[in-house]
Amino acid sequence: MTGFIDAQGNELRTVTERLCSFDTTGGQEASAQEWLADKLADFGFETYEWTADAERLAKHPSFPDDPTDIEHTEASAGGPSLAERPSVAGVLEFGNPNDGPTLVLNGHMDVVPVARESWDTDPFEPTWDDAGENLTARGSADMKSGVVTCIFAAKHLAETADGELDGRIVVESVVGEEEGGLGAAAAALSNPYPFSRDAAIVAEPTDLTPVIATEGSVMKRLHLTGRSAHAATRWRGESVLPHFERIREAFYDLESERGESVTHPLYEEFPVSWPIVIGTVEAGTWSSTTPANLTAEMRLGVAPGETVDEVEAAYEERLAEVVEENEWLSEHPPTFERFSIQFEAAETDADEPVVVALQSAMADYDRDDLNTTLRGATYGADSRHYVHAEIPTVIFGPGTIEQAHFPNETIHWPDVETAGAVMVDTAREFLG
Repeated sequence: MTGFIDAQGNELRTVTERLCSFDTTGGQEASAQEWLADKLADFGFETYEWTADAERLAKHPSFPDDPTDIEHTEASAGGPSLAERPSVAGVLEFGNPNDGPTLVLNGHMDVVPVARESWDTDPFEPTWDDAGENLTARGSADMKSGVVTCIFAAKHLAETADGELDGRIVVESVVGEEEGGLGAAAAALSNPYPFSRDAAIVAEPTDLTPVIATEGSVMKRLHLTGRSAHAATRWRGESVLPHFERIREAFYDLESERGESVTHPLYEEFPVSWPIVIGTVEAGTWSSTTPANLTAEMRLGVAPGETVDEVEAAYEERLAEVVEENEWLSEHPPTFERFSIQFEAAETDADEPVVVALQSAMADYDRDDLNTTLRGATYGADSRHYVHAEIPTVIFGPGTIEQAHFPNETIHWPDVETAGAVMVDTAREFLG
């Protein structure tokens, strides 16, 4: 590990600081990607670039059917077009590259917006603590440190391989992960390289733990119709709120039932394995008028092994039961439609060579902070796009998901150095 840190440590910090200084919210990744592509070329990588095509993504089950809704998502509305948002990659070849496997090290350049009033520092002015061990900036944990870790792991392997390896390492920095994986989905649908890909590691923050399963989600919008009335005669109206409460309780009952009936060994540690969240509720038009309309948007969890369609059907069936039992809802049926991006669940077999190589590399360090136990995650990631393209993928990276999207987002720098060293050894074993 000290060999990696001694050789790459200073530049690892410098490049991470620089990337974290770019504001890559709202689809504005281009400047950072251009800078990174130049840096990759300086390091000796052969560089590649691609952009997502909204027409093609509209045929993908994760994305809306209307290309317009993909071209400018809620996160990037009013921002650059997809054609102005390049994903970039650098490739290093070892020995006879066609005689060995290709390993992709993947991360994303986009970050979520910031509420500056909740930060103690400027989110895009990277700040170190006095000990120089904790870096605070938007994207420090999710996941620009991970992107840079991938770069220097590949670079260090190339500098120390001594001709003993065959194959390729691809380092990817993709766009639009927070919008459903625009860059990764495009790469999965249409390989941007003139060679095949055998496995991938996505360097999302996992607390230095290997994650081989990710939960999916289906986004649904519920709309209820009641009848308005003056507050003084509210009995003449039909408030939507009691009807919403019935539906909400029925959905959370189903969540509990699914927690018992849908099981997975990697998700037993979670208090709620397949959570639903009703994230927004808007009802009524005036404080002294019975609310006659309600719109609620929600996220429904999908277990590995399930499809988005199956889970959607289960909640639609439960809604139909509530409607059937209520005269008003039967006469004024709710609408329950998809919106936004859908996340299919994904899982990689534990005996895949990339998983075995990662666990072996971690075990060699014999450290308490490197837990080789395979885990599942209740979030979705770009890994699902590669898994569905039949590219075995494991998630492993520095930082914790608890810092992602959080004010004063911070990463513990020794974890970045550890992740880099582990990735070097993982890649060495995989290519060897």
